[in-house]
Amino acid sequence: MEDRQKSIVVGITGASGSIYGIKLVETLLQMEYLVHLVISNAGWRVIKEELGWSTSDREELLRDKFGSFPGTVVYHPVADIGASIASGSFLTKGMIIMPCSMGTLSSIANGTSDNLMARAADVMLKEGRPLVLVPRETPLHAIHLENMLKLARLGVRIIPAMPAFYFGPKNIDDLVSFLVGKVLDNLGIEHALFTRWGDHNEQPGE
Repeated sequence: MEDRQKSIVVGITGASGSIYGIKLVETLLQMEYLVHLVISNAGWRVIKEELGWSTSDREELLRDKFGSFPGTVVYHPVADIGASIASGSFLTKGMIIMPCSMGTLSSIANGTSDNLMARAADVMLKEGRPLVLVPRETPLHAIHLENMLKLARLGVRIIPAMPAFYFGPKNIDDLVSFLVGKVLDNLGIEHALFTRWGDHNEQPGE
């Protein structure tokens, strides 16, 4: 039987920053999670453009990129509205959409459930399970902000793709890891992806 506490839904949309979602999947798999992965059509386009991955055979690509990790990826096409994660009776720890486009955020905020990504997020809301969205857009206009406020009032964790610099990042991977770590913090998942504030200043015995 699948362990609910080791099963999590990850969505990757067409917002810039697909590297965030890929790093998140890799981190969860390294922790031996079962990742139910949904990638929108625009998400696949951005993965190809930003990471240079060939997406002609999507399932083969995922096996090649993630097959060596101790965890498992279950890929769900975004049009498969009958997938397991579309039902509230299917138990998972929660869902993370990283990065989250404004279109997907709007769909969730307005309950349209017009594809598997939005439906799975709607399931999290109706079942009271954790839902974390990582929007990546700038500048933000009033509709974007109103949709975020609506979801925040429903308990959705909104974690914009805003990396910090207080921990002394040396490269892009450090910045990506910081944001992935912040997402995992909000799901209560322990990690060592970045140095926390104060940790580098603590002296033995203090």
